[in-house]
Amino acid sequence: MISQNTIQQILNRIDIVEIVGSFVKLKKRGANYLGLCPFHNEKSPSFTVSGTKEIYKCFGCGKSGNTINFLMEHEKYSYVEALRWLAQKYNVEIEEKEVSPEVKAQQQLADSLFIINNFARDYFVNTLHESEEGQNVGLSYFEERGFTEETVRKFQLGYCLNERDAFVKAALAKGYNQEYLLKTGLVAMRNEQPADNYRGRVIFPIHNQSGKVLGFGARILVKSDRAPKYINSPENEIYVKSKVLYGTYFARHSIDKLDECLLVEGYTDVVSLHQAGIENVVASSGTSLTTDQLRLIKKYTRNLTILYDGDNAGVKAALRGLDMAIEEGLNVKLALIPDKEDPDSYVRKIGAEGFRQFIAENKQDFILFKLQVSLKEAGNDTTRKSQLVNEIAETIARIDKVEDFTKQQDYIRQCSQLLKIDEEGMVTLVNKYIRDRINKQVTQQQNRQQQARQGEEDGPSLAEMYPEYFEEGVTDAPPSDNLFNRDEKQERELVKILLRFGDKIFNEENNNTVADYIFHLPYDFESLADSEIVKKILREYKAGYDQGNVLDKKWFLYHQDAEIAQHVAQILEDKEAELSHNWQERFEIKTVYGDDAYLKDTLSTTNYLILRKIKKLIVENQQEMERQTDMEEMMKCLEMHQHLKQLERELTQQLGMVIFK
Repeated sequence: MISQNTIQQILNRIDIVEIVGSFVKLKKRGANYLGLCPFHNEKSPSFTVSGTKEIYKCFGCGKSGNTINFLMEHEKYSYVEALRWLAQKYNVEIEEKEVSPEVKAQQQLADSLFIINNFARDYFVNTLHESEEGQNVGLSYFEERGFTEETVRKFQLGYCLNERDAFVKAALAKGYNQEYLLKTGLVAMRNEQPADNYRGRVIFPIHNQSGKVLGFGARILVKSDRAPKYINSPENEIYVKSKVLYGTYFARHSIDKLDECLLVEGYTDVVSLHQAGIENVVASSGTSLTTDQLRLIKKYTRNLTILYDGDNAGVKAALRGLDMAIEEGLNVKLALIPDKEDPDSYVRKIGAEGFRQFIAENKQDFILFKLQVSLKEAGNDTTRKSQLVNEIAETIARIDKVEDFTKQQDYIRQCSQLLKIDEEGMVTLVNKYIRDRINKQVTQQQNRQQQARQGEEDGPSLAEMYPEYFEEGVTDAPPSDNLFNRDEKQERELVKILLRFGDKIFNEENNNTVADYIFHLPYDFESLADSEIVKKILREYKAGYDQGNVLDKKWFLYHQDAEIAQHVAQILEDKEAELSHNWQERFEIKTVYGDDAYLKDTLSTTNYLILRKIKKLIVENQQEMERQTDMEEMMKCLEMHQHLKQLERELTQQLGMVIFK
């Protein structure tokens, strides 16, 4: 909802060396800057930042991008969050687009909930460290768990006084809305009066990946049959439990560097492991894994190791997330903590190094573990074993990425041996599940490909029908491939012209710009393009143009759509998009006076695309005429043919005209 004007102001002030340098120690090396890559462990610097090109590149791990991309990758911000961070950095006032009253109200509510949560976090932290009860009860509990003061402050742990309404009184005195306090779950109505919901409990703030407090977990410190051990914030506009993993904010960099995420169940497991120096760990808070949580992990790594208690409940909890994790492309391992232990107690028992060694030696492949557990449960039940074969085959079928083919075949071999069935039979069954699952996707893809080839398969290619308009001497590839490559290059060339020269004068007599010329021709260039990504870029450029804004290359290089940003970077760097000199002369309107290179590029490219469109229409019309049996419809096709040929002649007659600059 940030306005284009605000985004442009931010982009104009970006200094990639300054931004990246605030996270990575950089040293000047020639025209660029060099440092240790923040995305993988390295001893010799291979991370390069170019201020002139406004890009970074690691020659070790291959990661690259621009300033906004760096913030999104390093801090795991969304595009909008990265823009807001930069706006604050450069003191740019954010101008919001007009939104509906409903959306505006929702945004205001979310902001209010974040503000209340921040107040509550600070209140509980202060209560823990400053009040007598907080020190005697809350801090004593954390000390008994072995948490140092540094750890307690790092995770912003707190305490709520064991009084009826101490917190709610403080919050209302600060002017916070009672309705919003109830919505956060910090306050509950008892006997028609607001009361503290977490009284007498230690508090674990739950952060999102950028560090904002979404909600809280509160643990009771006395045994009670009436009260639950933990109370968590209810779901609201900012806290959706299925999309959150506890500890992500503190673990994200370590997960990135180690390329592995450890998943545990509880808050204290995360805190204990972090304190021991094992920081690549997050918690599901005792719930079954969800697709959103798995995708959150996948933002940092594809390697997930689940650490659960070795009891039956822990095993079953682990297995519930298996198929979803496999489908999301994660490499899943499982390490079961010995009986009567959990990660918190076990790391304190054997130490950090021993814990790391235990994981390395005991983590098992998830699919094979599931099979072994299920085989044990099935016993001699033939029906259950038959069901198990299908379940395992369906799970293996979810490993459908090309790069994982060898892994899939290895699973088939090992599972066939454990199940004592024919390997070829398992291959057939896995392939059946693959076909069933992707059949619709294949059909859709074939339809798209058919549409892309329409006009080429039904008749001769344009290169075959009109060889005089195409570069001569190319015989290494089929004509349709040559045409596609050239067409794509010229569509990309049109984008390059607009981004580089859109605001330059095309005709001084009427002060028209290049963009004016292109968008006032009697042709819709979005419809002239075949490439979907080129269409998206042209559509957005035209929308800005219609509003009186010329969107420059920086706008698209830093676009929130990663595909657009990537393609624009490639287009602007592409040295091969230009036509051959021999071919270009056929479509070029000659110019005189001044530096007119961009005028030649504009005219030759637009003429090519227009003539290509006309010739495609001629081909389609001829095919339609051949299919007609009705004389009246045939005459209409003939008239259309004559009209199109006239357009073709008019365009070719324009070649050679002189434009004065």
